[in-house]
Parts: sequence; C-alpha cells; structure tokens
Amino acid sequence: MMSLVTTHADAPARPAPLDRLQRRAFYTFSRRLAVPMLGAGFGSLVVTDITGSLLLLTTIDRTTGDLKRTPLGYAVVGGAVVVMSGSGPKAEWFRNALADPRVEVVLPGTRLRGSASPVTDPARRRTALRALLESMPMPSLILGEQSIDDDTSLDELAARCPVLAITPTAVLPGPFDPRGWAPKLNTWLAVAAPIALGAVAVAALRRRRH
Repeated sequence: MMSLVTTHADAPARPAPLDRLQRRAFYTFSRRLAVPMLGAGFGSLVVTDITGSLLLLTTIDRTTGDLKRTPLGYAVVGGAVVVMSGSGPKAEWFRNALADPRVEVVLPGTRLRGSASPVTDPARRRTALRALLESMPMPSLILGEQSIDDDTSLDELAARCPVLAITPTAVLPGPFDPRGWAPKLNTWLAVAAPIALGAVAVAALRRRRH
C-alpha cells in the first residue's frame, strides 16, 4: 500500500511530524475502513477526491502460502491496473507478487483475477506514475512534492517506489453481478422504502387528527 514507513536505502529523510500524522491517518483509514469495506463489496463508498480510488489486492504469501490483503491506490493504464509501492521494493505485498504473480483484485464494484509484473520500461513506468499521482491526492501528498511533467522527478520516484501492473486474466463474480447480494438488497429497499414512507405518513396523519 502507500507505505507509512520507507524501507529502502535510498528513501527520503525521515518525514516531519505533520507528514507522520498524515501517514498514520492514511494508514488507519486504509486498514480500519478500506479493507473491510472493499472486502464486503462497499468499495464505492470509500472512493473520494481526497483518498482517491482504492482497490484490495490479494497476494499469496511467499513463505506461508496464506492469502494476504492490502489496500492500495490505483489507476488503469493501457488495459492494466497499476499500483506502486510507497514502501519501496521491500514491501511484503510487492515481494509476494513478484514471487507468485497470481493475484486477485477487488475494485469498487468489480473483482478480477490477474497476473502481476513489475513495470520496468521507463516510458511506460512514467505514464503509470503520472496516472497514479493524479488519481491519489492524499498518497501523493505523503510521498512529497513530485512534478508529473518532469521525467527526472518521476524516475527518481520510481527508484524508491516501484510500479506493478496487474493484467486481468478473469472477471470474478462480485456483489453487484447477477446472484450477488447487492441486487437482492436493492430489490428489498425498493419494496421496503415505499412501505416505510407510507407508514410514517399514516402515523403523521393520525397524530394530527388527535
């Protein structure tokens, strides 16, 4: 995810107190709110202009074989979902994806199975970083000042924060797809809402008569 603590030898100096507060706030939001809501199919409710769009990446732990879930900011570039590691190449989810590229992604309203690979081509990587920085206001602030028009600045960022591209290999059924829970919930609300409103209206009329 957009990391809270850099773990790379060439990482920037230790952040100022306000930067650390921003990182902690984003970490708390991601772990405490984004993960459960994305996992439950409510990803569209955590998408804002401040946090940007978030996905839930599931990787296979390279040592235990367990499934690991990580919330990440993302962009869609050239038919692939791209993410970057704010903690550098030592981030656990990044290393897991390199060891086993079979991943699953929960996007707001969509679940995908995909194959992950690092983006090493400089031009493609700059395009991905520009899209990511433009789509993630809060993580972009945490990473520090970056000029999306300056190739050198983007290359320096890429040296600290590697980019991963996830190429979809299958679309998985999600909560908003046929037989998912969302259509059932919407149907129930469509029926229950008028009944509830009618009951409230009748109760109000009775109170007025008395």
